[in-house]
Amino acid sequence: MCILQLHSNSDKGDGSVKYILTGEGAGTIFIIDDTTGDIHSTKSLDREQKTHYVLHAQAIDRRTNKPLEPESEFIIKVQDINDNAPKFTDGPYIVTVPEMSDM
Repeated sequence: MCILQLHSNSDKGDGSVKYILTGEGAGTIFIIDDTTGDIHSTKSLDREQKTHYVLHAQAIDRRTNKPLEPESEFIIKVQDINDNAPKFTDGPYIVTVPEMSDM
């Protein structure tokens, strides 16, 4: 899943710009397409395990390896979703529904 895209004003679409990513999870949890700047997550993120990631990105000249722009820092905040199955502690529950009842 593509979560964001980097873009440099120096990028003319000719492949001369290389995008690099460093920081927490770079290369493992987050990967970057070094030509397009698309950043993807390689797995689902769980807020209970980690609330945020700090990443650094930079555009460099592919031929000289010199930075084209200063390094950018950004924070990916993981949203909390209810990913736990419901638990019924006082079960079992027994109900009776009359035949032909409106639902």
